[in-house]
Amino acid sequence: MLVADALAAGRSWVLAHGPTTPGFRGAFFSGSVAVRPATAEHPPWSDVDVMVVLAVEPVPPKPGKIRHRGALLDVTYLPWSLVADVGTVATSYHLAHCFARDQVILDPTGHLRLLHATIAPSFADPAAVRLRCENIITTLESRLAALDPSRTWHEQVAAWMFPAGLPAHVVLVAACRNPTVRLRYLAAREVLGACDLDALYESLLAVLGCAACRPETVRRHLDRLATVFDEAAAVARTPFFFTGDITAAARPIAIDGSRRLVDGGDHREAVFWIIATFARCLQILTADAPVSVRRSGAAAFRAAVEDLLGLRGPDDLRARADAVLALLPELRRAAATITASGREPDSRPRYSSP
Repeated sequence: MLVADALAAGRSWVLAHGPTTPGFRGAFFSGSVAVRPATAEHPPWSDVDVMVVLAVEPVPPKPGKIRHRGALLDVTYLPWSLVADVGTVATSYHLAHCFARDQVILDPTGHLRLLHATIAPSFADPAAVRLRCENIITTLESRLAALDPSRTWHEQVAAWMFPAGLPAHVVLVAACRNPTVRLRYLAAREVLGACDLDALYESLLAVLGCAACRPETVRRHLDRLATVFDEAAAVARTPFFFTGDITAAARPIAIDGSRRLVDGGDHREAVFWIIATFARCLQILTADAPVSVRRSGAAAFRAAVEDLLGLRGPDDLRARADAVLALLPELRRAAATITASGREPDSRPRYSSP
């Protein structure tokens, strides 16, 4: 399937389902597929992110992964309040990027095209880029400050790891690149390498904990994750915001996509999403699985976190959070260097999308 076909599938789904959804106010593409060449191959371990804006709050749970016309769509509902103010969207690192190009699918109010018309002309201006980078750092600091050692181990690891992975997004946003989620480290490595900042990349992996991981270790824990993933997908009943990512339809992304990274020599870059997926599976197993399955999954998760990230308990998380914060001055300097290089928004990455 070509990228053009995958995007056409996303448009087709929105046209069929959007206008009949209560509170529908428009839809747009997000994620990496929207900035790839239309004639490029769309791999089976990549989905199409479709954001549907609704004027209802709270919005319904996200539909998640949907197979439509051969493409795997990842549909998310956004409340109108998140996009209502142009200035807020322009400084939001994960939303502004969606309007740097015309990625609007359907816009009955005209507001989404207004966002594009307003944000796109100044998207790459250094001042605008700095604001978005600071938006990430503020988010990072607040989330790390909120770590709660009373939560379950998988909840603690997830609450730490997502902000700990945000420095990679600072790098990408500084380069006017899509702040991709699963492939953030692969993309950040390219940006930093192009700016002779390879040492910082190693620091990003070090604070995450996977700088010295060996491929056979990553592969072993990925194999165990595959089993836990299938167990979680089979029993999932309790709705979580990520439930659509732990299904048979989503398996090519979570498992096959990670395996392709490992097999391609990018095993360290695979660790982030392996652990993130593991934690989500544990959340499902804790809610819905028999005790024996929960215990087995928890043991597998603890072993993976210890071997791949070097984390054994809350004290390790706090120390690693402090290491992330200590890296911020260097990260800010690097972001300024990247921004000063004058990159065009979403210039095509050289890496293939594993």
